[in-house]
Amino acid sequence: MFLHDLDAASVGARLGLSEDFNPWLEDLASIEPSLPFRLPDMHEVDDLFARLGISPADAAEIVDAWPNPEQSPELWWLLQRCYQQLVAQTDNPYRSLHWQTLPSHLGAAGRLFYIYVFLAAFPITRQRHQEHAIPDAIAWATLADLGEHIAIHRRVFGNAGLSSPRWLVHHFRGDIYRLGRLQFERTRLSTWQPIYDDIINKDVPGPKPTPDTPVLSVHIPESGGALEPAACSASLALARDFFARHFPEEPYHVGCCASWLLDPQLADYLPPTSNIVRFQRMFHVVSHSSDGDPDVMQFVFRRTTTDSLDELPQRTTLERAVVAHLRSGRHWQFSYGWLTL
Repeated sequence: MFLHDLDAASVGARLGLSEDFNPWLEDLASIEPSLPFRLPDMHEVDDLFARLGISPADAAEIVDAWPNPEQSPELWWLLQRCYQQLVAQTDNPYRSLHWQTLPSHLGAAGRLFYIYVFLAAFPITRQRHQEHAIPDAIAWATLADLGEHIAIHRRVFGNAGLSSPRWLVHHFRGDIYRLGRLQFERTRLSTWQPIYDDIINKDVPGPKPTPDTPVLSVHIPESGGALEPAACSASLALARDFFARHFPEEPYHVGCCASWLLDPQLADYLPPTSNIVRFQRMFHVVSHSSDGDPDVMQFVFRRTTTDSLDELPQRTTLERAVVAHLRSGRHWQFSYGWLTL
């Protein structure tokens, strides 16, 4: 079957996708690819992979499964349209992409699918960086999160892939930037309802907060060493200067964070001098939910369930704290906090 003969139904059938994928496929079918989908030249990928932090082992898998429209027209159909969606939202941080994780029966083609979307979008991303005069060192440090998340997938599953492709959307459409130890994402206060409810009547810098007020979402990447207060303070100082310089039309006065790291229960187990407790103290913690166990398991142990506590390592104070808390029948919290920039 030729590429131009494909539609949502035929793509779903040829890829063996369940009916759950139909709304997504129909949404993609409504897109008319107006930009050519091009993957990097194979003669240039080694240097590109190195700069994106992709290891040689992961690079080899990516190259080995390299798609082409003749062999996999249905995958190419999907790639074209996901690429078109991503490019259309470049430099627009306030929309969501409802990408679907492809099923395991597609093997490497499914595991690596969104990596190819990001590789194709790379030139557009770099063009946007240049339009905002983003320093190359910051641009590359930000995009290297792709390699880091591919490496995390290998540690958990034993092969290259992406478990959360929608997270990397922020990097490749220019929403998020790594500035020292922390990452900062351009967003709006309307996406932070618990924080909005708290600060609406507080004395915070800038105009009175509204749902459209620009705020920075603070993220903690795995790499970069200990979460030392000095490093975090330096990142916040960098963020104040960076966004004022490169996005002056969006004044940022507040940073928001949602993380298991802000769970006050951690202070029951960790000393006051621990980096995590001192990180918490940088924020006004305003809200908690009881669904923090999956995040703790994912980020502390790179596990997906709490079923086998006896198998978890107990090398650090944090690891021992997590297990002891769960064994007591209690749960970890996903918490929200904010700080002024």
